[in-house]
Amino acid sequence: MSSQPAAPLPQTADVPAPAAGTPVDAKNPFDLSASLYNQDLAPSKREGRTWSAYSIFTLWANDVHSLGNYAFAIGLFALGLSAGQILMALVIGAVLLFGLLNLSGFMGEKTGVPFPVMSRIAFGIRGAQIPALIRGAVAIAWFGIQTYLAAMVLKVMILALAPGASSLDESKVLGLSPLGWICFVALWFVQLVIVSYGMEMIRKYEAFAGPVILVTFAALAIWVLVEAGGSISFSNPNAAPASFLDVLGSASLWVAIYGTFVLNFCDFTRGAKSKSSIVRGNFIGIPVNMAFFGLIVIVLAGGQFKINGTIITSPSDVVANIPNTPLLLAASFSLLILTIAVNLMANFVAPTYALTNLFPKRLNFRKAALISGVIGLVILPWNLYDSPVVITYFLGGLGALLGPLFGIIMADYWLIRRAQVHVPDLYRDNPEASYFYTRGVNYRAVLALVISAAGALLLAFSPAFAAVHAFAWFIGSGLGAVVYLLVADRKQALADLDGEAIAVASHH
Repeated sequence: MSSQPAAPLPQTADVPAPAAGTPVDAKNPFDLSASLYNQDLAPSKREGRTWSAYSIFTLWANDVHSLGNYAFAIGLFALGLSAGQILMALVIGAVLLFGLLNLSGFMGEKTGVPFPVMSRIAFGIRGAQIPALIRGAVAIAWFGIQTYLAAMVLKVMILALAPGASSLDESKVLGLSPLGWICFVALWFVQLVIVSYGMEMIRKYEAFAGPVILVTFAALAIWVLVEAGGSISFSNPNAAPASFLDVLGSASLWVAIYGTFVLNFCDFTRGAKSKSSIVRGNFIGIPVNMAFFGLIVIVLAGGQFKINGTIITSPSDVVANIPNTPLLLAASFSLLILTIAVNLMANFVAPTYALTNLFPKRLNFRKAALISGVIGLVILPWNLYDSPVVITYFLGGLGALLGPLFGIIMADYWLIRRAQVHVPDLYRDNPEASYFYTRGVNYRAVLALVISAAGALLLAFSPAFAAVHAFAWFIGSGLGAVVYLLVADRKQALADLDGEAIAVASHH
């Protein structure tokens, strides 16, 4: 990724003039605004795109097998879902996700633009800051939290290798021990270095990490199965049996976990070689990989229960019980590789693009990534993680808005516009341009967001709606789509024009 602050505006006139009678600047024939366009926000050229079906698959090979996902799925075993019900919930959720991610991913492949620019279609060239910053705020907090959790794994490794380092783990400085600070800053720095080389380096890291993670978890499952004597418990006898409604609720929650990804999946598919690459990568990475994930969950949870009657909360518990130190270190190192992979894709890309979109004249991807990383450090994320109020109300509240945003953006793109996008107009601060709306804001989309967000927050936090909490993402998304369809302007002229003439060589 180039370290230059902004690319010069295109200087050739391969795109039709903005509007009849509009003065055209010979130095900027496309009428592009420097406050909307730079090389990182520009569309990526089709020629040279590098994200293949394997690239998409490895995204999911890493993200599906995140420690948080394992904690969620193993928790279903603790709540009383049998092995078959867990697998059914994950497969139902996977099928739904496969469809949603294809819809979202096709948008990125067609236009070649990142999520903040994609949001301009529905919310306007200025109104797009709203969804971009909401998505970025959720991600940046979780970036810090996930880095902290990875640092705790690294700390265990260091103490296993050098027990004398325990003296550095006794006092606290701003809520973290000196050893904790060393581990956190080390992992924080590694992630900043990877991101500083841009999306292409992230793609390469994910491609490297994916097979490592799959092999590691398969090996853990085999080890537990051997320790359990070749058989496992297929249910938790200490919990009440679950109903089919519980299965559906679990499937809905599984989809909600990916509420961030279905929203900004175009950040990755803007570099996809074709729609078929997205479909094939999603199919292997979502339904197939999630079924494999479900089998690993069943073996880890049921096997450990068979061994000693306890229910683990995370694969980290299994790793901690490995009696062989070299194997324990190898497994812990794999978990570190995994956590960094998940953090980069789920929690670093979104705020980086959001900040670039906010200050395109001053920031590029590298500088925005550095700022995102610094914010993730100075918020002292371990204190956020230890605060139920912050996790539940701040991050939970922002997360509840992702469903309505998805519904509005999808309804506008697929139902109102029927996938017709005038890509150059996404970068024009011109009243005649397609996405200028009212001073750059589509207030109809904002109104739909306010109404549907109020409903989503009520569903998320009101005890009166506890029975449907598990379905909150779908209800919020549906509400956002319905309200927007009711208030949207259906009289606007639609135009479909690609952005090849203003695109940059694909480095995304």
